[in-house]
Amino acid sequence: MRYVGYEAPGEPHVLAVAEMPVPEPGRNEVLIAVEAAGVSRADALQRRGLYPPPEGVSPVLGLEVAGTVYRVGSGVTQWQHGDRVCALCNGGGYAEYVAVPQGQVLPIPDGWTAVEAATLPENAFTVYENVFTRARLSPGESILVHGGSSGIGTTAIMFATALGSRAIATAGSDAKYEACLKLGASEAINYRSTDFVDEIARITGGNGVNVVLDIVGGDYIIRDLRCVALDGRIACIATQRGRVAEIDLSLLLHKRATILGSSLRPRTPAQKAAIAAKLRERIWPLLPVRSAIVPVVDSVYPFERAAEAHARLESSAHIGTIVLTP
Repeated sequence: MRYVGYEAPGEPHVLAVAEMPVPEPGRNEVLIAVEAAGVSRADALQRRGLYPPPEGVSPVLGLEVAGTVYRVGSGVTQWQHGDRVCALCNGGGYAEYVAVPQGQVLPIPDGWTAVEAATLPENAFTVYENVFTRARLSPGESILVHGGSSGIGTTAIMFATALGSRAIATAGSDAKYEACLKLGASEAINYRSTDFVDEIARITGGNGVNVVLDIVGGDYIIRDLRCVALDGRIACIATQRGRVAEIDLSLLLHKRATILGSSLRPRTPAQKAAIAAKLRERIWPLLPVRSAIVPVVDSVYPFERAAEAHARLESSAHIGTIVLTP
């Protein structure tokens, strides 16, 4: 089968199409014939040699796909040949076929294409687990979403709005600002021209937000702390501005705030399956309507142009998710 690989870590140009055997599905795994694969920051970090895959996982890039079940391994009870599905992969998504634990697979929503469905898994699993399960965002509460035009950001805005919360987003350009509003954010803040801490104070009347979803890290954490309300929660899931953060403990104590850290890829299949079950219960019924939650596909590239896809991702020019197709 064809897949996108690289001989040594480096810039996007190291990516190229190569050949390897079709994987065999193991026990409780399904083999998916891939029609589309989402492109994520984690893929770019792995390509640079900064995010090695867990032991025993495919070294091929790609953490989310959509396509058709081609074969099932022993013990599979949830899926059969021909099912139209999307899935959170442990790796291996940039290929014509990928084996995935059955609990990490979800049906392609009615009315969604494979390309559109490929934008769902990693974003949906990440947002639901961090925003709703760990940070406990509830209807009527508010959330500040950093990087509101990214794949994670657009998903967080839509999920929060669909489930009855108020989303406020930061973005780095006027086009991204407008995209956040169009997707349901009640307010958007251009962080290049405005201090988001001051804006949150103005928007909330000084009360702050209940939850912050931070994909930035570094010096943003202390600023997030200034933005949260009493008993506020900060979910930090990435470190684009650095792995080290300085905080004011007196402010943390005064606000009774919580700072949460989380990663998805090292979780066990059982833990990921539990997230999938919550998504199927609360989010998947909303998707066929294509109203509060819609596909946000930035651009689509064939495998042969994977380097261009990664270059666009790392330029941060995209809005939503970039997708590769075999």
